[in-house]
Amino acid sequence: MAGKTFAEKALARAAGLPGVVAGQIVDAAPDLAFSHDNTAPIARTFYSLGVTRVKYPERLAFTMDHAVPAPTTAHAQNHVEARRFAAEQGVTNIFDVGRGICHQVLSEEALARPGDTVLGADSHTPHFGWLGAFAAGVGRSEMAAVWATGELWLRVPDSVRVYLTGDWPQGVTSKDFCLRLIGDQGADGGIYLSIEFDGPAVSSLSIDSRPVIPNMMAEFGAKNAYLAPDDSLFDWLAPRRARRVGQPVAAVREEMAARALYPDSDATYLAEYHYDVSQLEPMIALPHRVDKVKPLSEVRGVRVQQAFLGTCTNGRLEDLAAAADVVRGRSVAAGTRFVVIPASSEVYMAALRAGHIETLLAAGAAIGTPGCGPCMGNHMGVPAPNEVTISSANRNFQGRMGTRDAEVYLANPAVVAATAIAGYIVDPREVMG
Repeated sequence: MAGKTFAEKALARAAGLPGVVAGQIVDAAPDLAFSHDNTAPIARTFYSLGVTRVKYPERLAFTMDHAVPAPTTAHAQNHVEARRFAAEQGVTNIFDVGRGICHQVLSEEALARPGDTVLGADSHTPHFGWLGAFAAGVGRSEMAAVWATGELWLRVPDSVRVYLTGDWPQGVTSKDFCLRLIGDQGADGGIYLSIEFDGPAVSSLSIDSRPVIPNMMAEFGAKNAYLAPDDSLFDWLAPRRARRVGQPVAAVREEMAARALYPDSDATYLAEYHYDVSQLEPMIALPHRVDKVKPLSEVRGVRVQQAFLGTCTNGRLEDLAAAADVVRGRSVAAGTRFVVIPASSEVYMAALRAGHIETLLAAGAAIGTPGCGPCMGNHMGVPAPNEVTISSANRNFQGRMGTRDAEVYLANPAVVAATAIAGYIVDPREVMG
């Protein structure tokens, strides 16, 4: 029997089948199905199907994160309807204004486990691949169907293997690698593929650095992206899951390790890419495409009116710490704004305790409520026409941050912070001396 990829194993489990192959259509039952502020319009579609009760309320999660606190009456009404629907349907996993971005929060809450299948009404749902889960974004009508039936048909994707070796150079992050990969292969290079990441340079990544990779693969067109669960992940996730289910950490860790899925050594891949990360340098995505990528050295000097640090891609504690190191004892440049939004309340609290928030505020940064904010152009940092923003986000298409006649550059957190200090795109080493 031919070896199986991670995606084939995960969707076979979700479909209750002994085995599946790439290209096969299966009815998959997700272990977790989530939505955010769009819960209200999904609920309207759900009721239009002629059903009144969700199939598995315990498998659902709602997060208020895309427009929080509500910037308009319409957004506030959406929140009200989402809360009401959760109460009516007995959905207890609802995380309200201030808790943070769905991908970060649901990871912290240990609602997804290695080997699970996760469907989310958000395009960056592949994020949960950092937990060793099969995770894919779906549309609102598809999510309504999941609520009603507990399952959804999916085509098993072909898989691509990306193998990383070498030591990460100082100042080079997993974000830089993702930009390099997408720049090399194109923004459509991963359409409806499962991207499996492997190699010693992956296992050496910190916990905060890992989610960046599957999150950014949404910009590659991927259906799913996967990092193999290891001891570092189990050590981080097991205590959180144990608190949630009220069981001993050791027992939960053992169960988690047993549930994890790994690709077979003889699995068949559509393609394989090999990178030596020691040869990487900080990368920048230029307007208005995530695959329009150049080395930082070739973009240095571009004048910037706004620097934005946050999002589900790079709003974790490690990212805020990197920014604080850059700005410590310095001030944001005149004519430039520095907006910082932690990805979750947990991250915010940890950054407060570590002194990073104080350092950022002292430098002149504006700190926002945990959530998506300006990443999707709602509020808390929408640029003016003809302004330039450098962002740690994942997307920079025209109008993404709410203003069509504005430009967005993408970079790693330290570069974003250094640019805020200099007022133009710059290498953090120049700012820090």
